[in-house]
Amino acid sequence: MFGMSHETFLLLDAVVTVIGLILLITQFKLHPFIALTIAAAFLGLTSGMPIGTIIKAFQDGFGGVLGFVGIILALGTMLGKMMAESGGADQIAQTLIRAFGKDKVQWAMMFAAFLVGIPLFFEIGFVLLIPLVFIVARRTGVSIIKIGIPLLAGLSAVHGLVPPHPGPLLAIGVFGADIGKTILYGLIVALPTAIIAGPIFGTFIAKHIPGHANQELVDQLAREPDAKELPSFGITLVTVLLPVFLMLLKTFADVVLPDGNIMRTFMDLVGHPISALLLALLLSLYTFGHRQGIGSNQILKLLDASLAPTAAIILIIGAGGGFKQMLVTSGVGDVIGHMAVNAQISPILLAWLVAAVIRIATGSATVATITGAGIVVPVVGMIPGVNRELLVLATGAGSLILSHVNDAGFWLVKQYFNMTVAETFKTWTAMETILSVVGLIFILLLSLVV
Repeated sequence: MFGMSHETFLLLDAVVTVIGLILLITQFKLHPFIALTIAAAFLGLTSGMPIGTIIKAFQDGFGGVLGFVGIILALGTMLGKMMAESGGADQIAQTLIRAFGKDKVQWAMMFAAFLVGIPLFFEIGFVLLIPLVFIVARRTGVSIIKIGIPLLAGLSAVHGLVPPHPGPLLAIGVFGADIGKTILYGLIVALPTAIIAGPIFGTFIAKHIPGHANQELVDQLAREPDAKELPSFGITLVTVLLPVFLMLLKTFADVVLPDGNIMRTFMDLVGHPISALLLALLLSLYTFGHRQGIGSNQILKLLDASLAPTAAIILIIGAGGGFKQMLVTSGVGDVIGHMAVNAQISPILLAWLVAAVIRIATGSATVATITGAGIVVPVVGMIPGVNRELLVLATGAGSLILSHVNDAGFWLVKQYFNMTVAETFKTWTAMETILSVVGLIFILLLSLVV
């Protein structure tokens, strides 16, 4: 077509489609769900696919993703809501602050965010913990930037690298990776990455930009904790980390026990992400609910309220799955895969680069993860020995890079920390970029030994 080979045309078609997707989101301010749906339809039509095949591919991709990730989103959100309302997050943060002391309070904030952030969306974790930043800054006299950047780093690291967050889980489904290994590798990479981007960078940048909290927000949010008794640190930790423990246990059972073993079959059941999160949620209804004096009717209202904010995220993820399937069905993915093989680019580096470019252009880590995984997945079958779990982490790391003015998180941080746009670039944007680049370095180092 137009004097080009079919492969060249498909590649050009994909480039035009992705550019169009970026423009729809950034310039025309179209909702990512609508933009992804339009982009998928455009790619299908221009690549010569029959109408029936286009519709079926989009439906299959949409449903295939949400059949798993949609359930995970719902369970994780409800678990996070129970933790927030019970004061479990406050308990984790207060315990760590007491353990680390005033001089190392920034380390306490990073570890608190790292633990609290495992079952929570970044935005939910941010809103949940930001009052604590104001309170600790007021009590200790420590710079709000020195406290806040480590907290943001802890939340963002687990958001991009550690299941059961939707981004890594989605990439696990696309790449066919093992969930237990991904959690293990994700924790190995995320913790040192968060330390470098959080307490270490935060202490440095706070010397230049100490920050001054928005007084209206401080007056509104920095209330002392309620007098009610909080759940104990141990109970909170067990409840929050139960799904991670069960998924890791499943992987361990798969390694050491033979096929057909009753215990291995049982662990395959309880260690599945859906089962593990469901069990943690059921436990939380007691540990964070009835045990704390929250009645059944109130628990029902809390769980109902928790699901509303996830509607847009679920639609975006579903449409992204449809777009990913269109890339595969149209043959674009195979063309890109062959190019990567011929160019001898490391699949891990390719996954990071693709996700990073889309993240910078669209401002959405979710869109970057979905689209990046869809583009890179054909490489998995073409290059023997590719570690699928590290591909998941590389895609997640790429999706964190260079948050700027097209990202809602940029403005969220700017307003809460009362910074100028330039100061937000020097703190938040720099921190996110350090997370992405340092994360990639650790992933590449890990690839030498796993």
